[in-house]
Amino acid sequence: MNPMLELREIHHDFCGFRVLAGIDLKIFPGERHAIIGPNGAGKTTLFNIISGRLHPRQGGIFYKQKDITRMSPYRIARLGVARSFQSINTFPCLTVFESVRSAVLSRRGSRLDFWHVVDHQESAAREANYVLGLLELLERRDTPACALSYGEQRQLEIALTIATSPQLILLDEPTAGLDVDESQKVVELIRQISKNKTLVMIEHDMDVVFAVADRISVLHYGTLLACGTPDEIRHSKDVQSAYLGSDSRAGRRS
Repeated sequence: MNPMLELREIHHDFCGFRVLAGIDLKIFPGERHAIIGPNGAGKTTLFNIISGRLHPRQGGIFYKQKDITRMSPYRIARLGVARSFQSINTFPCLTVFESVRSAVLSRRGSRLDFWHVVDHQESAAREANYVLGLLELLERRDTPACALSYGEQRQLEIALTIATSPQLILLDEPTAGLDVDESQKVVELIRQISKNKTLVMIEHDMDVVFAVADRISVLHYGTLLACGTPDEIRHSKDVQSAYLGSDSRAGRRS
């Protein structure tokens, strides 16, 4: 099986400070893949490179066998790659419905300036409502994004990510700042939205990682320390020493 996403010898630095050093990784269609590692390991830099916000100093990024290494974020998104961010990244002045509808229309290439025309685009409205239902946000449909709770804003950001109908979903710390109950809700939402799609997720909460991931990659200060199933990662002595702690208990945060 050909990989959905392949990273080949990815190197990156900031002003000579090494962040990534020779990352090789294959993500296969339909896989739920988690990337973990201590702060400063290079996780978000890797996501920025995959999504086109940064270009690697060396190496290549291939999406469905296509070289996207030097593509702009806009072109990569058009190919079917969508990402969320570690910090909340929504449209605070738009309602929940307007925000998701904007993402739907953006995917379709529609201009957002002519709202009187947009209002008649019933298919876009239906699709937006479907996404809101999937993310359990229909009851908050007419609420401005800025008035949502923090947990609801996290749900909205995931809604904006999947509203572009991506084949590859990149989630950067989707449970950051959430309590245990909110995190569990997001886990169930992630399972649902990633059906028949490929998911790559950065996450610190090990309960979430072990609950969602088919495979886990461990970054350790710019290098790929280990890659394997949750059981393989849980029992890896190298991973226990570098990241999980000597008892390797799930549920520990870093």
